Amino acid sequence: MKNTTLAEHFFRHEYAKLVATLCRRVGAEYFDSVEDAVQRALLAAMESWPVASIPDKPSAWLYTTALNTLIDEIRKQSGREHILARQQETLLDQVALMPEVSFSEEFQDDMVKMLFVCCHEQVPRESQLVFALKAMCGFSIQEIAQRLFISEANAYKRYGRARNYLKQHALEFAELAAEKYPLRLPAVHRIIYLIFTEGYLSVNQAHSLRKEMCDEAIRLALLLANSPHGQATETYSLIALMYFHVARLDARQDVSGGLILLEDQDRSLWDKAKIYTGFEWLQKSAQGHSFSRYHAEAAIAAEHCLATSFADTRWDRICDNYYLLEQTVCSPIHRLNRAVALAQWQGAEAGLKILADFDAPTWLLNSFVWAAVLAYLYQVAGDIEQAEKYRISAFERAPTPATQQLLAQRLCGI
Repeated sequence: MKNTTLAEHFFRHEYAKLVATLCRRVGAEYFDSVEDAVQRALLAAMESWPVASIPDKPSAWLYTTALNTLIDEIRKQSGREHILARQQETLLDQVALMPEVSFSEEFQDDMVKMLFVCCHEQVPRESQLVFALKAMCGFSIQEIAQRLFISEANAYKRYGRARNYLKQHALEFAELAAEKYPLRLPAVHRIIYLIFTEGYLSVNQAHSLRKEMCDEAIRLALLLANSPHGQATETYSLIALMYFHVARLDARQDVSGGLILLEDQDRSLWDKAKIYTGFEWLQKSAQGHSFSRYHAEAAIAAEHCLATSFADTRWDRICDNYYLLEQTVCSPIHRLNRAVALAQWQGAEAGLKILADFDAPTWLLNSFVWAAVLAYLYQVAGDIEQAEKYRISAFERAPTPATQQLLAQRLCGI
């Protein structure tokens, strides 16, 4: 691995671990300083590693650099030397123990706790997501705004609100009550799901897929599944869903980085081992009586993985699962996806029919997704005028060049 690539790898994968560990060590009241110290350490690595030798223990190097910066900053801020006197020896002892790229049990506990702390019930859900995506995954405010369909100013506001609340209730980092874990588990699932979604279809201008985000989401979910606080069928079905999707990533992208439609993908490139792993987790998720959106979505993804060709896809079963998904979580996106699946099964008119009396929200009406689906359905139905109207709208609103290319394949046959 080249030095620059290694540095970027560590930026993405070590950020959350360092933030979680240092917050536990010094307290969440120093969250701003922790974030700053971690970012400075990672930027120092980005600058020095490409031109110098990579440290024998990169994680330890980052931890030491961040810790030293943090200690200096806390000294300047508070003058509360007694805190450092009590903790500094322990902190520095951790440096020698820091493994190269490991994910020891102690750090796993920090990450799991950090996920649940991010999902404090007194913090609005939208702010939870913004905070977790930035603090745990290193997302930029711009990426978060695009992913959540909000303005950057709004994203900054939500992030600041969550950060300030959590700083005022810093004790949770050290003492999170046991009864809080099940209450916050659904929000933790949603955060992991959003991280994966960003990797599977990125809003980043430079990358249509971000495999490292998918890997990070799966790593967090597996971490959760191995923790007594995350052992639930919803966790297992979410893992199954992610494995089914990630198994097809190599076939979703051409050599130039463009996205490939499902019907045009080379299915021999699908990773059978990951599909098999997905079915193992899906089977485990079937234990018990609970049913979640992740069960329905995993079942849909499983149907695609089972189909030997696009023509052999069991669209009737996919439609049934989309209907269950709509009954489980009322989302206009699910109605839109069911319309597409129904069009594949029964024809474009059937898909248009279930959208005809649909009172879609403004944010969906203004998105490229809505315009693209209608353009496709009207095109297949032979209504050229309506198809052209929505096609133009879809291209105008597409967030990335890769998305525009995908629309060109679907709507223009390019």
